[in-house]
Order: sequence, then structure tokens, then C-alpha cells
Amino acid sequence: MKCYTAIALEGFPLIIEGQNIAEEIVEVAARNSIKLENGDVIAIAQKIVSKAEKRVIDLKKVIPSEKARKIGAKTAKSPRFIQLVLNESSRVLKATPGILLVEDRRGLICINAGIDKSNVEGSTNFALLPQNPDQSAEKCRQEIGRITGCDVAVIICDTYSRPFRTGQVNFSIGVSGLKPFKDYRTKKDLFGQVLKVKNVAIVDEIAAAAELLMGQANEARPVVIFKGLMEIVEPCDACRSSDLFISKQEDLFKGTL
Repeated sequence: MKCYTAIALEGFPLIIEGQNIAEEIVEVAARNSIKLENGDVIAIAQKIVSKAEKRVIDLKKVIPSEKARKIGAKTAKSPRFIQLVLNESSRVLKATPGILLVEDRRGLICINAGIDKSNVEGSTNFALLPQNPDQSAEKCRQEIGRITGCDVAVIICDTYSRPFRTGQVNFSIGVSGLKPFKDYRTKKDLFGQVLKVKNVAIVDEIAAAAELLMGQANEARPVVIFKGLMEIVEPCDACRSSDLFISKQEDLFKGTL
């Protein structure tokens, strides 16, 4: 029988600036009587990483540009908030009432450059994405390895809307220690047909599975530990989340936004 176990850590503290996420994971896991082991895959909600890395901004301190004011009028959003999004973006793809779709500085295509204020203390405070989620994942993985002696993999994840689908899904934005894909190409199906396009984004599937336990409101479960996945996924020290980005040549929708 094939199976894996997903464990959401309970009793995780509110994270503050400068806090060591890896140390907190190890300590909370111990309090939950969970032993970290080689091959564990640890999914971490982006928000606690952003908080620890001082990526929370007070909107009152943001000075909007003329461009931000114009986009704010078009989208019916605060010019200060628009400026915050522009600061985190490489280009604006779509600005319509209620919507600002951008390519952020990490190469992610997302609404508002991934900036939001859910589960952020302070009425005018907003959390930005980590500057380099892959580096954040790698740092956390190495630190967990230093503390426990275990070789784990780390995924940093966040929720995003999807084209042509209602609702949001948790996606991977940072990866360390495992290959982002499970590649079935050249393998045969039940009837001997050779698969040509099945290259599954397995880190996104893990992130989505983690969200079932993390939740999005006041659950306070930002870390999920998966056991038994290394029989399914491949370890990889050089792989990064940017491997998931499609090239301009592969983009079926280029020029449509």
C-alpha cells in the first residue's frame, strides 16, 4: 500500500522580526512529539517567513507616485497600496477595477505582487513576499539540518488565484532539497502508450495538500510536515522554484493581457 502522512504542527507561536523559523519548527515539532527524520518534506506558509525576514511594511510610510495615483484611480485601490505593489513588480500586466495583475520581481505572475494583510498585526501593515523564497527555503533547510542532523526538503508556499478557475490554491514559491517535478514523459501507461506531456509540478501538489491542514483564517498552523514522500519525489540540491516558470516561447497567452 502506498501512503504518506501529513502532520500540521499545533501551537506554533506568532512570528516576529528576526525570529529563527528553523529553530521554531524543531521546537514545536518536539512539543508535538514529532521527530524530524531524513526525507521529511516541510511545507511552510509564506507569511511567517516574511514576518521573520522583516518583510512587513506600514502602508502609512509609503509615498505614492503619480503612476500609482493613476492606477489607483483605475483600480479603485489605495495609491499607497498600488505604490507598494509597483515597488515589488517588474511589470504591470492588467489594471482594471478591483484587479492589479503583475509580474513580480521574483518572476511570479500574481495579483498585487502577492502582497496582503491577512494574519498580519496592525491595521495598516502589509506583508510582502520574501525577497528570494528559494534562498529562504535553503536557509531553513540547512538550519534544520544543523540542529537535527537530518536531511529534509523545504517548500515555501502561498495561495494564488488560477486562470479560468474560481477560488485559490496553495502553490510553491520557494524550494530546497527536492525536484519540483515528477516527470512521466517516456513512461508507458496501462495500455503501453508512451506519455509525452505528463510532467507533474509535484511541489505545487504538496503545497496544495499542505493547505488542507494549514487553513487560511485563524487556524495558526503554518507548518506541515510530510513523511513518506521521498518514495514519490526525487531529492535535488540544485533545483529551484524558478524551474517552474515557463519561457516566453512556451507562453500560450503572450500578448493577450
